[in-house]
Amino acid sequence: MAGKLKRGKRCSASCATQDHRTFGECLRAKNLQLSPHVNDQYATRQTAWDSELDHYKKAVDNGLDPVSTKRKAVDAAIKEADSA
Repeated sequence: MAGKLKRGKRCSASCATQDHRTFGECLRAKNLQLSPHVNDQYATRQTAWDSELDHYKKAVDNGLDPVSTKRKAVDAAIKEADSA
């Protein structure tokens, strides 16, 4: 059925070429990057957060009780435990 459609008839309004047979073909040609991992460095922030939580978990597993999950608080709890 796609062969019977006129080129450009199904393109999005912002299509520069207006020569695609289907709307899907038009969107694929735009090579859109819709993943938040690509667009706003989500993966970097997520990795940093996971690292901070892992650091907290290790401290708790070692019997410490940090004030918060923030790395600064966890490091302070570790330093306090080491000096005692």
